[in-house]
Amino acid sequence: MTRTPAFDANASGGKSFGDLPEWDLTDLYAAPDAPEFGRDMDWLEQACAAFAADYEGKLAGLDAAGLLDCVKRYERIDTVAGRLMSYAGLRYYQITTDAGRAKFLADAQDRITAFTTPLVFFSLEVNRIDDAAITAHFAASAELARYKPIFDRLRAMKPHQLSDELERFLHDQSTVGAAAWNRLFDETIAGLEFTVDGETLNLESTLDCLTDHDRPRREAAARALAHVFGANVKLFARVHNTLAKEKEIEDRWRKMPTPQHGRHLANQVEPEVVEALRNAVVAAYPRLSHRYYELKRKWLGLDTLQVWDRNAPLPMEDKTTIDWPRARDMVMTAYGEFDPRMAEIAEPFFTRGWIDAGTKPGKAPGAFAHPTVTDVHPYILLNYLGKPRDVMTLAHELGHGVHQVLAAGQGELLASTPLTLAETASVFGEMLTFRRLLAQAKDDAQRRVLLAGKVEDMINTVVRQIAFYDFECKLHDARREGELTPDDIGALWMSVQAQSLGPAFTFMEGYESFWAYIPHFVHSPFYVYAYAFGDGLVNALYAVYEEGDAGFQEKYFEMLRAGGSKHHKELLAPFGLDASDPAFWDKGLGMIAGMIDELEGME
Repeated sequence: MTRTPAFDANASGGKSFGDLPEWDLTDLYAAPDAPEFGRDMDWLEQACAAFAADYEGKLAGLDAAGLLDCVKRYERIDTVAGRLMSYAGLRYYQITTDAGRAKFLADAQDRITAFTTPLVFFSLEVNRIDDAAITAHFAASAELARYKPIFDRLRAMKPHQLSDELERFLHDQSTVGAAAWNRLFDETIAGLEFTVDGETLNLESTLDCLTDHDRPRREAAARALAHVFGANVKLFARVHNTLAKEKEIEDRWRKMPTPQHGRHLANQVEPEVVEALRNAVVAAYPRLSHRYYELKRKWLGLDTLQVWDRNAPLPMEDKTTIDWPRARDMVMTAYGEFDPRMAEIAEPFFTRGWIDAGTKPGKAPGAFAHPTVTDVHPYILLNYLGKPRDVMTLAHELGHGVHQVLAAGQGELLASTPLTLAETASVFGEMLTFRRLLAQAKDDAQRRVLLAGKVEDMINTVVRQIAFYDFECKLHDARREGELTPDDIGALWMSVQAQSLGPAFTFMEGYESFWAYIPHFVHSPFYVYAYAFGDGLVNALYAVYEEGDAGFQEKYFEMLRAGGSKHHKELLAPFGLDASDPAFWDKGLGMIAGMIDELEGME
């Protein structure tokens, strides 16, 4: 049986943060060559073929009981395929530069794509069933009616559905289309090396240098990023040009009214709600980011801020790093004080190998919580470097994990939330951790550091992500007019950066290529507004919690348990909130502005 290569879990410029946990993927499969992996792959091939043989061309003739059996078989196939891909993907993300792992993932992806091609008919035929017949089926079977959100989601795509033959073609060629460009991007990013003060670093460690107390080191890191991105910018431009063009072609064939429309459908959110969010945030730039960064400029004693100062620590900030046991205790205590059940759900992540925390050669950058499948459990990836922001990242990803555990009871088809709601528990977990730390602040100086850190995180989550969204909108609009050069893309990037960050900043030469490393633009076009949506939603939710809403915890857990089974209007109604009301977003933005007011009052 193959073994995972050993790495120093604390490999990060010689620093040690305690015993950092690594993934134990055996709850999925014991090894790539485990007999269970091959058994499930064989089962999947047979199950997909049998499903197509039993149901293709026959969905419209099924009664309610027959349709329920069909959905349950489809769900089982989805679960097994998800388990296989989760294992191959998570193993790959541990060391993306390992050719064997990359091949294992690609081969699994190819086989599963081939096996599931016969299932393409399912969504197409569901959309051909008469509305009255579907309604009658739901009335006849309460168990089938539980799956109504799935049918609603599928049927929302009805106006954009292509012929059966074209849908099969798109499914078949997906592994050499967007998925292949995504993989090229991932492997290129993971393999980049940056020289900072004579030290060779990966992307994650270089980005971490931008939060260093030493300004010359921050500058050296920013210039190293600019140099390497610039050297590779033609490749990144090719990736973006190709993916944007591919999306434009498919959108045109599907008669999507805008490049963003498919994302809105997937998120189950109305375009006007997203537009209201975007407009509220852009209008708030002067009273949020512009005002805060002017404060930060004064604190740092600078005439102007450079891009390497954006995430700089404050002069009065404590320079000590936070080891892993303390980070764990901070987050778990905050979770437990909100509700002991939340800490109980979070505990196995730390004790059973559900978190991979250390930075390692070739490991995927950033952080995520992957739900895997509902009959296993989520896994969390971090690149822990001992900074206060890393503690907040732990709180964030653990919130995702708790959400995913609670939603698993809905089953594979209904557990997954749209992106707009997927950030709810994560951002709420961050807020709980932050509020506990703020309450424990020993003096005004420490309180100011904590407040400033939270404001920066919120600006990064709301202002920065809406600026990213505007960049993507501009990029996709411009690509429809023709090929974009790296300079063209850089100009679009700089236009939104200047607008969102404000007059306190001066932009170094080379910053125009910093769009190149943002993975969301490649993997999930227009994903980024979900962060701002989630932050605004949580700010409004937290305000209700602080007001002493009766039974808040139980309503909150019920919201998380719902997974993807309810629309955002249904989920927020018990709290007296409505995201379609423009005032809803102002309430969330007002919380950020209030923190900046407090910071200004400390001057």
